[in-house]
Amino acid sequence: MRRVRRVHVVALGVFAACVASLAVLADPPAANQTAGAPANGDNAPPPGVPVLQAPPESENDLAPSNVAETKPRAKAATNSLAVAKPPPPAAAMPVRSPAAILQALDKVTAETMTFEAPVGQRIRYKNLVFTVKACETTGLGQPSPQASAYVEIVSAPPPSQGVMPQPPKEVFHGWMFSDTPELDPLQHPIYDAWLIACSAAAPKT
Repeated sequence: MRRVRRVHVVALGVFAACVASLAVLADPPAANQTAGAPANGDNAPPPGVPVLQAPPESENDLAPSNVAETKPRAKAATNSLAVAKPPPPAAAMPVRSPAAILQALDKVTAETMTFEAPVGQRIRYKNLVFTVKACETTGLGQPSPQASAYVEIVSAPPPSQGVMPQPPKEVFHGWMFSDTPELDPLQHPIYDAWLIACSAAAPKT
């Protein structure tokens, strides 16, 4: 009986040793864990082991090196955008004058005469009668202002004693321009006439 009991005790001891070895394999001791890592949630390091702390991070360390600016740059204007053009300056209105300065030439006698013709009044030069309807000037204040006048010219010889007067005949009506005096608008075998300028004031009658 004593031998049987001893065998039972030995068997129980062997069984207990096997169970203990299995428990150790299933849960290794804290000494086998990684150095510096707390066991079972304990933050305190094991005694005698120095604790290494990482150096504090500075703002310069956080900023990446050799990185382009993070601020968005304004895009340059492209030619695809239509550029608004300023409106053209308003054309200055022509200035109207009360009289026109005309010049007439007698081709037979080579006589030249310059005279002023008030707007709306008849002015005689030998056998011609001039009637200025309007006289306008543009570019006042500039070195060479340009004048234009609308003139009607009729051929009407003055009455003479004992001679039946001839009915007046229109020889020209239209615009004369002071900047083109070489273009004689009057087509007459004896007389030529052209515009010199517009008068700022009407001549005295």
